Amino acid sequence: MTLTKSNLINAITEANGFPKNQAAETIETLLDILKNTLESGEDILISGFGKFSAKAKKERKGRNPATGEEMMLAPRKVVTFKCSGKLRERMNNPDKMRI
Repeated sequence: MTLTKSNLINAITEANGFPKNQAAETIETLLDILKNTLESGEDILISGFGKFSAKAKKERKGRNPATGEEMMLAPRKVVTFKCSGKLRERMNNPDKMRI
């Protein structure tokens, strides 16, 4: 199952007793902070979870799969994620998982 924004809002509402609109505002604020941080080129480090980084990709040669025509792909930024050791440990040892 994919964790959606709606699932997060419901989980916060159930776990903390927040009204749904307050949980939704909290999630939206958090996502805005994360987006703005990555957009500015800064990393996001969440202890026990992992690190999000914005990486610059250089211009490169590509190919249009429909026509086979070669083209140059523009430079761009991508977001990468590296999970923490603690998260990796929990993922690889399901008997230690907490809910």
